Amino acid sequence: MGEYRRLWWMLIAVLAITFGILGYFGREVYRQAPPIPDQVVTEQGQLLMSEESILDGQTAWQSVGGMQLGSIWGHGAYQAPDWTADWLHRELLAWLDLAAEEEYGQPYAELDREQQGVLENRLKAEYRTNTYDEVRDRVVISERRVQAIAATADYYDRLFGGAPELQGTRQSYAMKEDTLPSAERRAQMTDFFFWTAWAAATERPDSSATYTNNWPHEPLIDNRPTAENIIWSIASVVLLIAGVGLLVWAWAFLRKEEEEPAAPKQDPLTGFPLTASQKALGKYLLLVVGLFTFQVILGGATAHYTVEGQHFYGIELSRWFPYSLLRTWHIQSALFWIATGFLAAGLFLAPIINGGKDPKFQKLGVDILFWALVAVVVGSFVGNYLAINQIMPANWSFWLGHQGYEYVDLGRLWQIGKFLGIVFWLALMLRGIVPALFKPGDKNLLALFTASVVCIGLFYGAGFFYGERTHLSVMEYWRWWIVHLWVEGFFEVFATTALAFIFYNMGLVSRTVATSASLASASLFMLGGIPGTFHHLYFSGTTTPVMAVGATFSALEVVPLVVLGYEAWENWRLKQRAPWMENLKWPLIFFVAVAFWNMLGAGVLGFMINPPIALYYIQGLNTTATHAHAALFRVYGFLALGFTLLVLRYLKPDLVFNERLMKTAFWWLNGGLVLMLFTSLLPVGIIQFVASASEGLWYARSEGFLQQGLLQTLRWVRTFGDVVFIVGALAVTWQVVSALLLPGREPAAAMEQEGEQEGEVST
Repeated sequence: MGEYRRLWWMLIAVLAITFGILGYFGREVYRQAPPIPDQVVTEQGQLLMSEESILDGQTAWQSVGGMQLGSIWGHGAYQAPDWTADWLHRELLAWLDLAAEEEYGQPYAELDREQQGVLENRLKAEYRTNTYDEVRDRVVISERRVQAIAATADYYDRLFGGAPELQGTRQSYAMKEDTLPSAERRAQMTDFFFWTAWAAATERPDSSATYTNNWPHEPLIDNRPTAENIIWSIASVVLLIAGVGLLVWAWAFLRKEEEEPAAPKQDPLTGFPLTASQKALGKYLLLVVGLFTFQVILGGATAHYTVEGQHFYGIELSRWFPYSLLRTWHIQSALFWIATGFLAAGLFLAPIINGGKDPKFQKLGVDILFWALVAVVVGSFVGNYLAINQIMPANWSFWLGHQGYEYVDLGRLWQIGKFLGIVFWLALMLRGIVPALFKPGDKNLLALFTASVVCIGLFYGAGFFYGERTHLSVMEYWRWWIVHLWVEGFFEVFATTALAFIFYNMGLVSRTVATSASLASASLFMLGGIPGTFHHLYFSGTTTPVMAVGATFSALEVVPLVVLGYEAWENWRLKQRAPWMENLKWPLIFFVAVAFWNMLGAGVLGFMINPPIALYYIQGLNTTATHAHAALFRVYGFLALGFTLLVLRYLKPDLVFNERLMKTAFWWLNGGLVLMLFTSLLPVGIIQFVASASEGLWYARSEGFLQQGLLQTLRWVRTFGDVVFIVGALAVTWQVVSALLLPGREPAAAMEQEGEQEGEVST
């Protein structure tokens, strides 16, 4: 470890402590998850539903798209309701109407306020009282509630079926007709929806809060933020301020300025010929931009569904490609092309690490990996289509069709294939890295890079710790290991270290600076990032300590992002270090954008929804989508595109980037994003937030609220941002495609630039 001993021990300590916290409270998730009773019975002992029927309902919900069609406990899509909040509110109103008719002979809405208050007090007492008998493993339901459940279930049966009187509602929710054809499976799905609402309304034993920490906001039964929610929200803000202050202090007083090395006269990475495996990476870049283009076009179509419901400019597209399918493909294609960009960057670096040589059969491995990726993409997309359109047999859906969980929607078989592909990539990387580790010299930076590669290769396997019928709380714990820890944690470390490694090998930064910065950044990212995983689980059937840990550490996630403006400047300044860096101007500009969006999208917009009190009201609203769009694509997307352009530049040494194309790509991508976020998604989210805080989450996601004129107009306005963004995407795609597939045909701007240079030489 040598001079980096302190930094290494700090990173090791951070990893040991934070993974210990994640593991300990993960055990609590298992122990404290809301019970799924073996039986739900009436007061007379009649069986209403069972654990088996509830889990059958969970699988039925998964098969129609799960989290891509509405949400459960706040996680999922935003056009249809949150089924937990919607079911709960409908059941409560049904109970009140039944009680009002029985006791006053009138509908609840026609009673005076005093009479309504009497019934609401009884309602709260009945719904918040926990009737779960742990010894007999059953829940007892009153006769009146049985009738309320039946009325609510009938509505859902008609909604997910083809009832003509609810066709307009299905259109508002962007649901296809006859969403779930089987009446038996619709009945099972209502059992699952009931159970999620029961957990959200029933207090934990020896607690005044429900199993979901009083989420969702539902004034009828006093589902309001707990005292702990407010306390830990304030604590998270205080910790954020303290963390930023300490970071600024450390940055000012502890950071050592080192003299920059003299830049080499020519790019060192061009000092050896491309290897066969590097030359084979062109098809990876085509896959990146192909899936990228596919994704942004799907994004435009998905957004349009929010205004026309079942149609695309008059065409009844939902008959073949419903909203839940296009949203699934939109998210999955993003994950595929971003991951492919990272894999290509790693495979490009492997021969460089190995002294400019390919290990034996490296090109064959690169080719096999590529076609394996294509097979997984195509297979998973076909499976999604067959599952959501209810063509695939129900017992195959989870394995070959759709898991139902956002970001890990692909069928389990394709998920296994993806994992094996990543492990195979890890093996290809290690074949180039391991020999270099045993050579003399400082290997600290390479060791950190190796560790990040290993983590990327193995941690995707966390997705196999849950199954088709796993408890929802437990599934959420492991799902966020992938979505948050794998993507936002280890990919972040890989990206930071890979860039430091590249700039060091270019001779633009010293080994000491590159290594120290990478180790310090890794510690900062992991300190908040690992336990910060729990900020996604505040209301997923977990206890107050999980909320406390999530709030505390997720505040620290934001701290390192405040210095990314300086990182952006440092990356941009590298362009001036040597004349040959002009050839890498556009990859560098994309890396600058990564730092900016990390600060704004992940930092500002991320912390906007991180404190428990904020997320209590806005989980499942368009505020969440605002953060997701600004953080996922704008950070990891721009990073993957930057890696793509960087690799492209070395694969095509004579390439001169088309200035007009690249300016269009960069500025239209960023401009389209700004328009999308700040003229549509965020305004809609803020309006929903007001509705959620004043009336309840059910109202903020209801048909009546979302279909009002102002929100319809704001969703139409998003079209402008989408079109601008699509133009930028097409521009960067054409730059890559033309460079790889049209040799000898330089873009016009490049031809003009060459002509000017020839004129100067002849003069």
